Amino acid sequence: MNKQQTRVIAIMLAIAIALAAIVLVRDRAQPLGEEHGEQEHAHSDEHGEEEGHQDDGVIHFTEQQVNVAGITLASAAPARLDTFIRMPGQIALNEDRTAHVTPRAAGAVREVHATLGQQVRRDQVLASVASADVAAQRGALAAAERRLAYARQVHAAERTLWEEKISARQDLLKAEQELREAEILANSSRQQLQALGAIDAGSSNLLKIRAPFDGVIVEKHITLGEVVGADTRVFTLTDLSTVWADVVVPARDLDLVRVGTGAVIRSIASDTTAPGKVSFVSALVGEESRSAKARVVLDNPGAAWRPGLAVNVDIVTGSNDVPVTVVREAIQTVDGRQVVYKRVKEGFVAQPVATGRSDGKLVEITAGLRAGESYAGAGSFAVKAEQGKSEGGHEH
Repeated sequence: MNKQQTRVIAIMLAIAIALAAIVLVRDRAQPLGEEHGEQEHAHSDEHGEEEGHQDDGVIHFTEQQVNVAGITLASAAPARLDTFIRMPGQIALNEDRTAHVTPRAAGAVREVHATLGQQVRRDQVLASVASADVAAQRGALAAAERRLAYARQVHAAERTLWEEKISARQDLLKAEQELREAEILANSSRQQLQALGAIDAGSSNLLKIRAPFDGVIVEKHITLGEVVGADTRVFTLTDLSTVWADVVVPARDLDLVRVGTGAVIRSIASDTTAPGKVSFVSALVGEESRSAKARVVLDNPGAAWRPGLAVNVDIVTGSNDVPVTVVREAIQTVDGRQVVYKRVKEGFVAQPVATGRSDGKLVEITAGLRAGESYAGAGSFAVKAEQGKSEGGHEH
C-alpha cells in the first residue's frame, strides 16, 4: 500500500467518526427537547386556563360588595310608558301671585321692618311712611265725623220738636238732609283712607305699608329716611308655593301642546323632576323665532324650583304598554354598546341590549333582556368601573 492510499483511508475514517459523533449528540438532545416542549405546552395550557378564568365574562361581586358599593338590584318588568316631546323652558314667578307693593301716598320713610328674602304673612307691616297726604286725609275724616255728630244732634232735636208740634215738618226734613250729607262725607273720607291703607289709629300722618298676602320678599327698594312717591315699587312680594315653567314651543309642535296636556318638568342642574299641566298656550307665533310661548303651573313645596332655573319640559303625547323595562340608571355604554349588568351567581355580566322608548325614569328594552331577569339598577356605574379595572389589569 502506497502513501496516497493510506491518506485516502485516513480521511474516510475521520469522516465516519464525525458522522457517528453527530448522530450520538442528536439522540441525546431529542429527549431534552421533547421534555422542554412538553413543559412549554403544559405552561401554555396552565396559562390558558388562567386566562379563561379571567375572560369568563363575569364581573365578580359578592353580596357584601354589592351592598358596600350601593348597587340596587331590580328585575326587568313590563310597564306603561308615556311618550313625550322635549322642549326648553325656564322657571318663572307665578305672576298671578306676585305683587309690586307701593306706598300709595308720597312721604318720607319712617320705619322699615321687612328684609330681602323674608317670609311674611298677610297684613304684616313691611314699612311705615310719614305722609302729608295721609295727615290731610285724616284731618278731613275727623272734620267729617264731627259734622256728622252735630248733624245727628240737630236731627234728634228737630224730631222731638216736630213730634211735640213745636216746629214745622220742613225743619225736620232739612235736618234729615244735612244728616245724610254728613254721613256721605264721613264715609267718603273713611274710604279714601282705606284706599291708602291708612286706617290705623295712632300718628295722624303715619302710613303703614302692609303685605297683601302670604309670600316672600324678592325685591326691596326702600331705605330709612328716603322720600318715596305714591307709585314707587318699594317691595316685590311673591307666593312661591306655585311657580310657572315658561316653555318655548316650535310652531310644528303647537298641535300637540294643548291646555290641560300633562307635562314633566326636569331640572338641568339636577335630577329633580315634577309633574304639571299646561295652563296656557299663546295664540301668537314669533316672527323670528317661529315659536309660541306656553306655560306649566307647578306646585313648589319647599321652594325647590327657583325662578330663573333652566329646565327641560317633557310634554306628554301618548302612553303605551311595553313588555320589558329597566330603570334609566341601569343603562351603561361599554365600547360603544349599550349594556345592562345582569345579575348572575358570581356577580354581574355585561349584557348588550337594544333600547326603545323612555319616559325619563324607565327605558324600554327591545332585545337582550327578558322580563324577570335581575340586573344592577342604581349604582351600576360601580360595576362598570370594576369591569374597566379587570380589563385594564388583564391587558397589562
